[in-house]
Amino acid sequence: MRITNLNPDTDIGASGWFVELDGRGLLMDAGTHPKREGHAGLPLYRQIQGKEVDAIAISHCHHDHVGSLPVALRYFPGAHVLMTELSYFLVERVLHNSVNVMTRQRDELGILEYPLYSHDEVDDIAPLFQGFKYNREIDWANHDTARAGAPSPTLEFFDAGHALGSAGMLVRGKRETLFYTGDVCFHEQTILKSARFDGVSADVLIMETTRGDRSPPPGYTREREVDRLSEAIRRVLERRGSVLIPTFALGRTQEILALLACLMQEGKLPRQPVYIGGLGRVFTEIYDLESHRTHRNLPDLQLHEALNLIVLEKGQMENMRLNGRLFVLTAGMMTEKTAAHEMALRMIGDERMAIFFVGYADPDTPAGRLRAAKPGETFLFSASGGEVTRNCEVQEFDLTGHANREELLEFVGRVSPRAVLLGHGGEQARQWFEDAIRARYPTMKILQPGPGETVEV
Repeated sequence: MRITNLNPDTDIGASGWFVELDGRGLLMDAGTHPKREGHAGLPLYRQIQGKEVDAIAISHCHHDHVGSLPVALRYFPGAHVLMTELSYFLVERVLHNSVNVMTRQRDELGILEYPLYSHDEVDDIAPLFQGFKYNREIDWANHDTARAGAPSPTLEFFDAGHALGSAGMLVRGKRETLFYTGDVCFHEQTILKSARFDGVSADVLIMETTRGDRSPPPGYTREREVDRLSEAIRRVLERRGSVLIPTFALGRTQEILALLACLMQEGKLPRQPVYIGGLGRVFTEIYDLESHRTHRNLPDLQLHEALNLIVLEKGQMENMRLNGRLFVLTAGMMTEKTAAHEMALRMIGDERMAIFFVGYADPDTPAGRLRAAKPGETFLFSASGGEVTRNCEVQEFDLTGHANREELLEFVGRVSPRAVLLGHGGEQARQWFEDAIRARYPTMKILQPGPGETVEV
């Protein structure tokens, strides 16, 4: 088995792993790097150009895992595309939105390489997409008639509990097996139940390490964190301030909306409108429509019925009075030209306002810089936003959709692989896992392949 890491950087970036097994080739994920622009943000597809890629399997529909799928299919036009049936309902909307975002960045920021693909190209490749139920074994290399007769390796999707449609992948060959966690959550969220990776065993494990550099503080429970968030929101509303919760449109938005719905139903928050972005509304409707297919808590909760959701229209926020309102807006890292970025600029200098973070924010993004700023400190928020002084309340709430490091370490023992490949995490996160795995499971081989590096296991 040969595995190539196609992430162009050593941090959380453009996810892509190429697996060569039994003479067949499988690309797992085709993401884009959240902090790189243009072609620099693509996986290193040229590294495997000329190799046979029979299939592309997508773990879930976040941009760092699926955002370059049309580009991948240009390199490997003979591949067919596999994903879960829930991701199948999301993927075209995600890719079409990427075209819109890249077109806007070209026009507003002068990134001439954008868009990397067009709406027509997304429509053209859509017939190649296939959606499958969890826990169904799929032959992924038997469509090539030129090589008919040879047995195909198989792939099986396991519910990863991270976002709608997210999956870990078990790849079985004639003699060897590989499991790729993708992004995984081993604890219950508000909507989604925890990952169903029970019984997974593999010779090789490729594992995310997102939270390897942090651990929940002593006494942490998700319930206490929810109570802390509820109390903080209520306090801000009582002083006639507004609350902004920046979130990713897919997954985080729906989790926070469900949490707000429950708190309002329980009387812990006053019933009032919640302002969201248009893309967040699209994915929220899909969460509602596909609730019957989803392994979830609150199966009867329909967010569009439980909440008074108002889509914040373009130009509306500039003149809106910010007195006692709730905003759940994209993007989670407050990227320039997004609703969260523009609303934050209105709120940062006002001590009545509050910006509450409920997920990961890279330190080099506007959200990361705001989180690091002290009260009263003037700092560079973004190129377009310039320098601002932080007077608003800023708090962080640990409501992550990623597994905590101790949970992943225990999972390594359950899988009992002979080799573990570490990815999807910063250097400190990956190093913590290497040290912890070596101490607890000394016979396992631990690999951290760099960008474009191929390892044989």
